Amino acid sequence: MRLWLNRNGNISLRDQLVTQMKLAVLGREVLPGQRLPSTRELARRFGIHPNTASSAYRQMEKDGWIEFRHGSGVYVRSNRPQNAGSPQTAVDQLIVELVAKARRLGASDRIVRERFTNWLAVAPQRRWLLIEPDPELSKIVMLELGEALSLQVDGCSPEKCAAAEILDGAIALTLPSKAAAVRRLLPAGTELTTLEVCPVGPELESHLKRYLPEHGRDLIGVASRWTDFQRIAQTMLLAAGLKPENLLVRDATQPGWRRGLGATSGVVCDSALARELPKGCFPLVYRLIAKESIEQLQRMEASLNSSSATSLAV
Repeated sequence: MRLWLNRNGNISLRDQLVTQMKLAVLGREVLPGQRLPSTRELARRFGIHPNTASSAYRQMEKDGWIEFRHGSGVYVRSNRPQNAGSPQTAVDQLIVELVAKARRLGASDRIVRERFTNWLAVAPQRRWLLIEPDPELSKIVMLELGEALSLQVDGCSPEKCAAAEILDGAIALTLPSKAAAVRRLLPAGTELTTLEVCPVGPELESHLKRYLPEHGRDLIGVASRWTDFQRIAQTMLLAAGLKPENLLVRDATQPGWRRGLGATSGVVCDSALARELPKGCFPLVYRLIAKESIEQLQRMEASLNSSSATSLAV
């Protein structure tokens, strides 16, 4: 087990030991059931106080990574702790894999540390954060953004948007109707991008103009989990000339919502629900986010990637 300790850093020697020993387990430098150095041996080998080594081992035991066997010594547990599937441990596993690959390429640990530190120092914001109170609307918008953008898209309610852990590494987004309220909640200086919304998706509008009124007697479906979508779609179809009796509206939050949709000539739906329509249904997808907004975010991504590459090359 290889360990390195920074005696001039802000992280305590104890915490450095705990983190690196966990990484050694994850990276299989030490195997389940393997005996570890004693507290005294660990202290002597790395020139630290025995109390520091003992404290690190106690924390490892508390977290479920090692076990003390009376009269025998300290051993790696056969089973990983219950929190081994946590996001923190998942990140640790990625770091282990990164270091292992770098070593195979001949890179020293010093180079890995320098490049990793440099990356964290200059890396730009790396995810989108949609701030939206309606969970169903949030799912639809996040899906549309996720299909068009390369960065991760997360979401949160306005009540949580000011939390530092939520905003960390995020570019905040919201819809026009929520922009003023969200700006009041965000910390001063936080950039907020307002998305433009399509009143009617151009493709859908074009299709309806071709379809109606010649086929005005056909049955047309409307399906969504978002209540406002159902209302907007109904209004749009009635204004286009469809009679109420030729309109089948389904609330997808209710059991049996697919019933009857197979008999329609087409189903007006949001981009999220389009994937769940019964087989054979013809989806008329109504996209909420305007093409101009999508293109704006794509340009922002390109700029972020360009500035990141330039900074890291320095």
